[in-house]
Amino acid sequence: MKQLPLDQLGPREISPGVVDFGILLPWISAAYRNRLFVKIIHERDQFIQAIQPLAFELQHGINADYGDMWSVTVNFTSTTDTQPGSHFGSPGRHVYRFELHNPNAGVLDWIVDPYAREYAVGKLSAFTLGYIPYAWSAEEANWKTPALHDLILYELNVAEFGGSLQGAIDRLDYLADLGVNALSLMPVNNVSLEVDWGYLPLGYFGVDERFGKRNDFQGFVDAAHQRGLAIIVDVVYGHTGRDFPYADLYQRLQYDENPFMGPFAKDYFNDLGISTDFNRALTRDFFYTVNLHWLNTYHIDGFRYDCVPNYWDGALGVGYANLVFNTYEYVKSSIVNLKRFDAPDGPRLIQIAEQLEAPEQILEQSYSNATWQNATFGAAEACAHAAAGAVENLGQRLGALGYIEQATQNGNTMAKAPLQYIENHDHSRFLCEFDLRYRDWNPLFAEGDRAQWYRLQPYLIALLASKGIPMLWQGQEFGENYFVPEAGLGRVLLLRPLRWDYFYDDAGKNLVRLTRSLVKLRNSCVELRRGSHYFHNDYSRYLSRGILLFQRETPNAVSVIAVNFTDTDQSVPFTFTRRGNYIEQLHGLNNFTVGERDERWLTVPSSYGRIWRSA
Repeated sequence: MKQLPLDQLGPREISPGVVDFGILLPWISAAYRNRLFVKIIHERDQFIQAIQPLAFELQHGINADYGDMWSVTVNFTSTTDTQPGSHFGSPGRHVYRFELHNPNAGVLDWIVDPYAREYAVGKLSAFTLGYIPYAWSAEEANWKTPALHDLILYELNVAEFGGSLQGAIDRLDYLADLGVNALSLMPVNNVSLEVDWGYLPLGYFGVDERFGKRNDFQGFVDAAHQRGLAIIVDVVYGHTGRDFPYADLYQRLQYDENPFMGPFAKDYFNDLGISTDFNRALTRDFFYTVNLHWLNTYHIDGFRYDCVPNYWDGALGVGYANLVFNTYEYVKSSIVNLKRFDAPDGPRLIQIAEQLEAPEQILEQSYSNATWQNATFGAAEACAHAAAGAVENLGQRLGALGYIEQATQNGNTMAKAPLQYIENHDHSRFLCEFDLRYRDWNPLFAEGDRAQWYRLQPYLIALLASKGIPMLWQGQEFGENYFVPEAGLGRVLLLRPLRWDYFYDDAGKNLVRLTRSLVKLRNSCVELRRGSHYFHNDYSRYLSRGILLFQRETPNAVSVIAVNFTDTDQSVPFTFTRRGNYIEQLHGLNNFTVGERDERWLTVPSSYGRIWRSA
């Protein structure tokens, strides 16, 4: 894969008040009487009827690798806008779009710049005249991305979590106090709608205007790193929104083929978006360049790749596996400039696949070092409904059964792990599994019954002691209870802001207290992060009584975890494989000393659990 020439693409202020624009438009040539214009207006004037954008014609050229390229230099210091009240040329944000004059299709307006670094409302791109680059803090130079097996993820939607990037910054101290060490952000790239999950992107090289500007996101990353929080961004490369310029423009031109778009592996989301064709060099190099841009410009720690099946064509294919391999190799070769990834065990770049169809395979056959998988979520859901065999299935899933722990590829040895979660943005809150409450006739506004909060406790204990990388979804720690339909636009076009008042009620206080204890325990106990996992799969002793019992172990420590999914306290016999003094970690109760192979009866409270540790 190759880097696109970003020094020639998008708007770039090459000297004070002088801006170069460049765009790659393969198969659109001046030789066929095409003309391309960029229409620019100051942000303050865009809604003023009497002030119209100024148009500047681009000149056609040829890029040796990608073909037709258009460019123009606009001198804002020497260009006079005679429209009364215009702020054109003043410092600050200007918004722009492209307009193509084609001899067959006519005038095609409202073309987004795929190489824009900033965005405005709707389908407008933006740039800041007199842009001042962000000044990173001195602490940023010393930041180190955490090791994979030490991660505790917290997934969040910026719009719902804090309303804006500044709002999210204001909550970072809370997240650091909670004890998590990595934030997985739902997409922050540009989309056309004001309320949207972000999975139909229009622009990739910057932050959507809903959240803030370039400096705002850099400030967010800087502030997160200062608090020990890694940043992982959710990226959507297997499909785009229909207004993405390489989809929209060529469709309006009625071309039979497209230099960027088209079915490649799977063709999911073709009802709302359009798939990207990784057989095209421009497509491959575009997304590779996007990755490098975010690593260098925004100092992020990794990527969560959405909908991998759309561009997974095998371990040796040109799609997903090729992208994550080349991104890893870039980081490895650039480690002197990307020191946050430098570690004795190899680069700590985080690359998480959303490959729900074959998560075990994606870890084995690609440079992904983590993957989403819904098996644990599904097992927990079945357990909540008391399905036959559900406790046994959950016990196996919490042990990451079937997943490799490391792989050596091309001489690179990488740690590997699945994510473990019972909540994420794709599904209703886990409280909804126990009971739903309806505010009115519209099921979109249904909610889980927070009176059932205590039933979440054994799942939290098991999750945060599981093998793999545990992930919390925003507000899970205080019992957020939104319902999310499994299909339909009501999933993505409805804002569900966190109800921070839940933090203060009895349910919220109890759940936050438990979550903090569990996260602190995982951070301090190496066996919970890196130890072996043994599931005591005994139906008569444990499973038939709603008890899930497993242990995590290293040569120097062992933790025995027992959770009770029933509404009755349970006492069960357990044979200890290691002698020692066992201290209960959640409340310090029922401590004891045992010898190797001693049997002892363990009491596990209803809808709760116990963790005994010997070190």
